[in-house]
Amino acid sequence: MNRINLNSDMGESYGRWQLGNDTELMQYVPTINVACGFHAGDPHVMWRTMETAARAGVEVGAHVALPDILGFGRRPMVISSADLRDYVIYQTGALLGFARAAGVSIGHVKPHGALYAMCGGNDDYATSLLAAVKAVDPSLVVILGGPAVAAAAVSTGVHAVPEGYVDLAYQPNGFPVIERTKRAWDPADVATRAVSIVRDRRLKAVDDSTLIIDVPTICIHGDAPNALDVARAVRERLATAGIEVVSLAKMMTGKL
Repeated sequence: MNRINLNSDMGESYGRWQLGNDTELMQYVPTINVACGFHAGDPHVMWRTMETAARAGVEVGAHVALPDILGFGRRPMVISSADLRDYVIYQTGALLGFARAAGVSIGHVKPHGALYAMCGGNDDYATSLLAAVKAVDPSLVVILGGPAVAAAAVSTGVHAVPEGYVDLAYQPNGFPVIERTKRAWDPADVATRAVSIVRDRRLKAVDDSTLIIDVPTICIHGDAPNALDVARAVRERLATAGIEVVSLAKMMTGKL
């Protein structure tokens, strides 16, 4: 594989609290996931993010989460499948309104933080998430990995794709080690991990076991304190290795 997509979570400021540098980061990442108000983001931030995305020409997706602003969506919650359905439809619908107003379209949905892990590992949650996305727009792609995803994708008819992580460690079960507060990673190390995913489809877990990481997209977290340095290093190293960075839509060409 000589090409890969990069995605990043953006629009995660809230009120007077500012997080990340979305405008600069969009220069390096062709696909963004915009917070929809449940873990971060508010109407003003969502609008500014969509305006910036329109100018940058990047792909946009809804970054849906548990209703947990205080914990930044990184604390698991006990919710019903019906709760999850309604949360996803509500958040995606809100971002759709801002997208239309800004003259852009939404191509995917990606759960955030604890919700990602909950849906990836639980059959009912995975099915509820994908069914909710289908109810909004069956053409949307869902970025989600985990053992529960394949069966949910078949039962709902929604196309789901996993992502790789270069600025998070991996547990032996293939799930990332969630960082409650995102720490800075060494850009050179992250760039090396990115090339390993694309070329070798492998990374080491925290117990030194080898994991197969066969993914069409790699996430670069926008809330890291050195996210710009990381994204720049990844792009430079991929270019040096002859690996093209493309849109998620292009990666999915022939696979949908």
